[in-house]
Amino acid sequence: MNAPSPSRLASLEEQKIYQTLQTSMPEQGLFDQKTWRQSPAPFLISKELQKKLEKLGDRLHAFNKACDLLYRQSVEGKQPSWIASLLDRGKPPELIELARSKIFRGVTASVIRPDLLLTKDGFVICELDQIPGGIGLTSWLQKIYTGLGYSILGGPQGMLHGFQSIFKGNQEGDILVSEESATYRPEMLYLIEELQQYFPEIRWRLLSTNYQKKWASRVYRFFELFDIANVECAADLFVRICSGEISMTPPPKPQLEEKLWFALFWMKPLEDFWIRNLTERGWEQLKEIIPYSWILDPMPLPPHAVYPRLEVQSWKGVSNLSQQERNLVIKISGFDARAWGSRGVALGSDLSKKEWQEVLQVALDEYETHPHLLQRFHRSTLTTQPYFSRSREITEMPARVRLTPYYFVSEEKVTLGGGLATLCSADKKLLHGMTDAILTPVGIIKS
Repeated sequence: MNAPSPSRLASLEEQKIYQTLQTSMPEQGLFDQKTWRQSPAPFLISKELQKKLEKLGDRLHAFNKACDLLYRQSVEGKQPSWIASLLDRGKPPELIELARSKIFRGVTASVIRPDLLLTKDGFVICELDQIPGGIGLTSWLQKIYTGLGYSILGGPQGMLHGFQSIFKGNQEGDILVSEESATYRPEMLYLIEELQQYFPEIRWRLLSTNYQKKWASRVYRFFELFDIANVECAADLFVRICSGEISMTPPPKPQLEEKLWFALFWMKPLEDFWIRNLTERGWEQLKEIIPYSWILDPMPLPPHAVYPRLEVQSWKGVSNLSQQERNLVIKISGFDARAWGSRGVALGSDLSKKEWQEVLQVALDEYETHPHLLQRFHRSTLTTQPYFSRSREITEMPARVRLTPYYFVSEEKVTLGGGLATLCSADKKLLHGMTDAILTPVGIIKS
């Protein structure tokens, strides 16, 4: 069931699609030293799911704004102080001070990309990325597959229009890419070239982190804040931002880039806050898609208490769960290189009891500097997707899909620019852009 079907010869139409994909590839490629499997077709979704995705952006933006407000109120003493203390763990004081600057009050990310798993009950969000890769790639895929006659989420230029919208009112736009993010430099170069063609009224530039000259009025940050020591221009950039000379998105708020928010969302003492700021309907809708999560805090519980839904009194009880009961995943929350690309993720059902206990103990030991969370694991349903083999034949791959829609926020208006489907072999549990994955745009089934 999980093995690819025998390859077949590509039809004349599929051969034309393959040729189009090859000849349309930008000269520099789209990723540095990274390949993927190409498909003759987009990943098709229903119009019903399309409508749900279009509405999701507003919910996620509201969630980001509520997270920002909760942190600020915790700092100001209007909410429990332990919230800000938890979210600030492991971060340098100067970055915490910068994040709390009044100039960033109420400011959240202009690009939001949730990682969605399609399940039998709908979709589940396993990640909320505010500095996502794939923007240039998805823009290229949109353009190519729309030209092939498919109905593509966002249309042929949805990603370009969405990205341009976050620079609205600016005559210049800089994209700053760090060395750590160099894999994505080719796709951002492609994005710049397309933006220059379609929006020539703005002067677009792709910059490295050793840049030290005059900045544009608006800068897009494509580097992680934990890597700030390796961003040579960061000090100058942040001084100019704080002076009001330039603006930057996403803002330098590392607390908003933590996975811990999913655990905070489910905490009963904070329920009234979330309902007030998300509306009861919005809160209920997010409960349907945010996996139940727990903070891995080593502080012992009182003897009469248990962890909700786990129904155990201590983490030792969690460490002794059987493999069948460990449909759980441990994730490092953020501000660490391990928080990228599933590197800091451990799936309990895949580990021996000894390995599970060791991973859990490491997470508890790192609580003071690198908090982790425990989360219910949801598995994507099986589907099939064709791809071109190296011999240019067509293979049907049983796969599990991760959908990543891209939302752009401009003047509090949220638009869905497009979507990328990452289809991994059916035996994969953690879904990301690995070499043997199929990357294709999200298309809409025509009625």
